[in-house]
Amino acid sequence: MKVILAYDGTNYHGFQIQKGKRLPTIQGVLQRELSHLAKETITVTTAGRTDSGVHARGQVFNFFTGNWQIPVDRVIYALNSVLPPDIRALSAEEVDLGFHARYSALAKTYCYYISRDQIVSPFTRLYSYQYNYPLDLDDMRQAVLHITGEHDFKSFMASGSLVKSTIRTIYQIDLIEKDKMLIFTFRGNGFLYHMVRIITGTLLQVGTGKIHYSEIETILKKCDRKSAGATVPALGLFLERVEY
Repeated sequence: MKVILAYDGTNYHGFQIQKGKRLPTIQGVLQRELSHLAKETITVTTAGRTDSGVHARGQVFNFFTGNWQIPVDRVIYALNSVLPPDIRALSAEEVDLGFHARYSALAKTYCYYISRDQIVSPFTRLYSYQYNYPLDLDDMRQAVLHITGEHDFKSFMASGSLVKSTIRTIYQIDLIEKDKMLIFTFRGNGFLYHMVRIITGTLLQVGTGKIHYSEIETILKKCDRKSAGATVPALGLFLERVEY
């Protein structure tokens, strides 16, 4: 079964179950409630292991069961009846046994929201990062030209990640200003640990003149996290959709 999920990540220690953490995880809640509905132990596989405080509008997970009695057109209603209100199942469909939420994905899109207002609205404070310093958007868009494409993004990966390769392809990065909100949209074939947040932080430093956009190529070639900009907070990040 494949399910598309939306959630507010504020009160969760990310998607993946982690031992010794006080906050619940999205995976932990899902597996508990799915196991209750199926009357057997259920393990879910996700498209992206979002970090603590990160939100999702189009997360995808799948699970396998031999004892599922709920018709597919009733799955989201059954799930939402037992899930907390900050986690919602949006759609569900049956998939073949070869489907894998992570490895079958062709592309993912993340958005990062930055509030440009002097006073952050109480209604957006948990879903955007306040940053109201003057920014040169033209320079930031020049920097984007150096970041898009296939590169070794090791400079834009936080420590603590065990991956076989740090080469990824970013198909597109858009910067849009709307209602005192600056929205970064990233679409790529995959993203490293904190990669979107580090690229966003680097672009902000380009916008303030701390890093020149021409330095992006050098930062990429160094393959050194210390050469890139700061990591912006998790609260402004959303997993928007996953393509298959």
